[in-house]
Amino acid sequence: MRAVFPGSFDPATRGHLDVARRAAAMFDEVVMCVLTNPKKTGRLPLAERLALLTDMTSDLANVTVDCSAGQLLVDYCRAAGIGVIVRGMRTPRDLEHELPMAQTNRHLSGLETLFVPTNPAHAYISSTLVTATAQR
Repeated sequence: MRAVFPGSFDPATRGHLDVARRAAAMFDEVVMCVLTNPKKTGRLPLAERLALLTDMTSDLANVTVDCSAGQLLVDYCRAAGIGVIVRGMRTPRDLEHELPMAQTNRHLSGLETLFVPTNPAHAYISSTLVTATAQR
């Protein structure tokens, strides 16, 4: 079975890598899909995010990296033959945000969402925090 691990990955963190590794152990293939919103400007250029993810996951034979701009995740999954969305959960607040989206995705397309609790060692690392620290 194929799964997608979507996100902005702006930048990718050790927490993202932990979730990708765990998902890779559960699925035949995991696609880390960088989602972009044409109305938002990312911190890192798309090409840099893709290269970073490719490098980070180079030892995971069943993990690939892709991107999707401006299309609904359910449409991307339908076109790619993907049946499961993987989402990392750091805090209860993440669940509050992700649960309605998971329910909507299931209603729209039948896609299931697998919530993967983050390793406690990475629970308080966020892309925003990494970027803020790097700018200092």
